[in-house]
Amino acid sequence: MDLRLNDRVAFVAGSSRGIGRAIAAALLDEGARVVVTGRDQAALEKATGELRGKFGADRVLGIAGDFGDAATITAAFEQVVARFGRIDHLIANLGTGSGKPGWDQTDEDWARLFEGNFFASTRLTQAVLPYLLANEGGGTILYIASIVAVEATAAPLPYSAAKAALVNYSKNLARQLGAQKVRVNTIAPGNIYFEGGSWERHLASRRETVEAMLKTEVPQQRFGTPEEIASLAVWLCSPAAGFVTGGCFVVDGGQTRSI
Repeated sequence: MDLRLNDRVAFVAGSSRGIGRAIAAALLDEGARVVVTGRDQAALEKATGELRGKFGADRVLGIAGDFGDAATITAAFEQVVARFGRIDHLIANLGTGSGKPGWDQTDEDWARLFEGNFFASTRLTQAVLPYLLANEGGGTILYIASIVAVEATAAPLPYSAAKAALVNYSKNLARQLGAQKVRVNTIAPGNIYFEGGSWERHLASRRETVEAMLKTEVPQQRFGTPEEIASLAVWLCSPAAGFVTGGCFVVDGGQTRSI
């Protein structure tokens, strides 16, 4: 299926591995030019090297840095425009669910998880919007949240609240930007397994518990893959989803129970 993404420019924040890397690869496969980013220089170089080898060096730009930092974001976008001339799509795949369980959370706990899971994405949004609004055809913003944003789970309270705030922000932002041809959506993944990810660590430390959870809580009784998230992400960025904005799309093998 031709999703009409040839030569469109996509900035994928958090794409040296896992879901972000799969989204970058899927966009490249559809003909887009892609900016691959990450904090870990070695992981970024590995990812960009592999993607350049498969899709061509002229279509892949790697930028290392902390993309929750305003100065880093500004410099990165300037570099992208200098290289590719424009930015059409922002995919914000940022944050971590690492935190302590229970209700006894300090101000520092709340601040840390809101910083990485909410404010980093809003900073990226503020910085990219002038570029998207300058495009004749507008552009898209896609946030990667989590099912913790829409369902009660055992995840840390600050993480769940931050991802829920991101979904709310996305929906309200979509209403404000619709007339300017900028579409805004969110994907809320369930349990996604990839090498180096949290579920790899959980399996190594408590395999029986994890396997029991998949059997009882996930109707498909398995992990999802980064590629399954990427397939939806690329469609949402494409003109094929031209009337889709303000949505939160749950991809979890049927785990969530809320309507």
